Amino acid sequence: MRRPAAVVFFLLATLEPSGAQQLDLGAIAGQANGTTVGYIIQLFGLLTVLSLAPSLLIMVTSFTRFIIAFSILRAGIGLQTTPANFILISLALFMTFYVMSPAFDQAWSNGVRPLMENQITEEQAMQRIADPFRTFMLDNVREKDFNLFADLARERGQNVVEGDAVDLRILIPAFMISEIRRGFEIGFLIVLPFLVIDLVVATVTMSMGMMMLPPTVISLPFKILFFVLIDGWNLLVGSLVRSFT
Repeated sequence: MRRPAAVVFFLLATLEPSGAQQLDLGAIAGQANGTTVGYIIQLFGLLTVLSLAPSLLIMVTSFTRFIIAFSILRAGIGLQTTPANFILISLALFMTFYVMSPAFDQAWSNGVRPLMENQITEEQAMQRIADPFRTFMLDNVREKDFNLFADLARERGQNVVEGDAVDLRILIPAFMISEIRRGFEIGFLIVLPFLVIDLVVATVTMSMGMMMLPPTVISLPFKILFFVLIDGWNLLVGSLVRSFT
């Protein structure tokens, strides 16, 4: 019993001086000529960007239009959980990567890769990474929506153009409401034929006196059959991809 107690006492006596010491971050930063602090800031910025990546994907890409159209399609057919949310989101993500692949390639080759090779600064990299997405949003934003946020910015004394490019604080919200509006426009065209099927089935069931039978129970198989016969997924996905310039 005495031997283990003596070992523990020896270890505590040895660790006490080291535990009493304090870590001098200023000395470390001074010895590294500020590079340590710079790396810490870069790492913090990278973690922040990665945490906001889903929101950025929704804001500056074609994801919004895709997911709205798919959600309205599922509601129009009358299916609550089929296809599942995971399937719709995955399909929307892969379609977004397909549509945005030129912008991703330009951002990688002009911004990310030179930054990793220490050929440009962080500020230049951010500008080059944002330029392809800015061009994509300018090509697809509605002029009315852009003018709305531009006028609001001028009323508050903000500049619409920063340097030679449009301010992203104005372009991103204008692009988002444009995408939401177009998503609902496409959704209306999707739901319209299913609504006609519902009306026809409801009229037939009412004329036959089947008051207690919900028309949606009968119309659901016809709507699924109609969507399959016209190859609806092929038509919808092709139309959504072609709707981007």
